[in-house]
This record gives sequence, C-alpha cells and structure tokens, in this order.
Amino acid sequence: MSTGDLLSIDPLELKFPFELRKQISCSLQLSNKTDNYVAFKVKTTNPKKYCVRPNTGIVLPRSTCDVIVTMQAQKEAPPDLQCRDKFLLQSVKANDGASPKDITAEMFNKEAGHVVEECKLRVVYVSPPQLPSPVHEGSEEGSSPRGSVSDNGHANAAEFTNAARAFTEQLEAQDKSSEISAFREKLVRGWFRIKFVSNCLDQNVLSEFKAVIQLAVLGRNQAVASFWLNQGAV
Repeated sequence: MSTGDLLSIDPLELKFPFELRKQISCSLQLSNKTDNYVAFKVKTTNPKKYCVRPNTGIVLPRSTCDVIVTMQAQKEAPPDLQCRDKFLLQSVKANDGASPKDITAEMFNKEAGHVVEECKLRVVYVSPPQLPSPVHEGSEEGSSPRGSVSDNGHANAAEFTNAARAFTEQLEAQDKSSEISAFREKLVRGWFRIKFVSNCLDQNVLSEFKAVIQLAVLGRNQAVASFWLNQGAV
C-alpha cells in the first residue's frame, strides 16, 4: 500500500494471472485520507494493451474509489512471464463539489505550479492456479494408458502427449485415412488446452472438447474417444 498525503493506493503491483487469449482484470482501491475532494488520473506505458475504468475521477472526502484495470487478451506469453509495463497514478486536490466532468489535463500540470502526487505501479504476471491431474491408479491388462503423476501431484504433460501419440499411431497403422489424423490432432490439442493451459476453468474450451468427443463417437474413431474419456478429460 502506498500512503501519500492525498490518497492511499492498494495494491502497488497489478497482478494478472496470465492466460493466453483471455481478458484478465485486477483492481486498485484508492482511499481519500483528507477532508478535500481529490482528483486522480491513471496513465500507462502501454495504453493499447490495457483498459482502465475509470481512468480519471474524483474521490470524495474520507471515501474510497475502485479502479478496474483490464488487460486485453494476449496471443503470446512473454519470456519467463516478465512484464515491463508500468502505470502512473496522479492525484491532486480539487475544488469542493467537483465531479469527473470538471477534471482537466491542466490540473495535473506540475509546471503550472499545481501540487501533484504521483505513484508508480508495476505490472506482474503470475501463473494461474494449477488443478491436480488424474491420479495414477496402476495399469491393468487391456486398460487404456494413463499419464503418471509426479512428486508434486501434477501429471507430466509430455507423458500424456507421448501416450496419446503411441495410441493413435497404432490406429493409423490400421487405417491411413485423413479422418483419423484430423481427429487425433483435435483430441490431443483439446486435451492439452484443458489440462495444461485452461486448467479445466474455461467452459468454452471444455464445451469445444466435448463436441470433439461426440464427433469421434459418432464417427469411426470410437477407440480414440474412449482413450481420452478414460483419461478423465470429461
């Protein structure tokens, strides 16, 4: 929390649980510590990437105001989830009874002699919470292969993918049609997105995967569908 003469700002880091192709929001709480009306403005080094509502406003005496910062859906993840984007929150004393429509750029002009408080905010990307993967129950003769579970309770993505590849290659040895290849790609991609990207939290992805399973069951690829159903995907 930042404690200036006018506003207290909490938190000082904007933490986004980063996920690809998904809008993510976090909030700031501004607390007016004075008996005066306080005007504020929020700036960012990357205005096309973020939406701030409200980006200007008035905090009434001894009251609070919530600011919502929304990061637009991203197509690529930065290396090591490091982000250099920053925000600047400026605040200045306003006239009694002031409203947001009374705010002007001149109010925040320090060169004009206005006393402007400034607080810099960092952007931090964090990994989304991980859900436990299916527990290894041991393999029985004739049963479908399952991914193993590591010491921390999470299945190894490579093992799941390798098991899927081995299983579907056996099918392709019997049937070289493009239909099986197309279903294989959709099923592997769907499983990976659910378990290791969306963590079963994205209902749109889950619905899409169920639709693929239904298509596989209706077609000639019942064995492929059965394999993934046994993995606990749906």
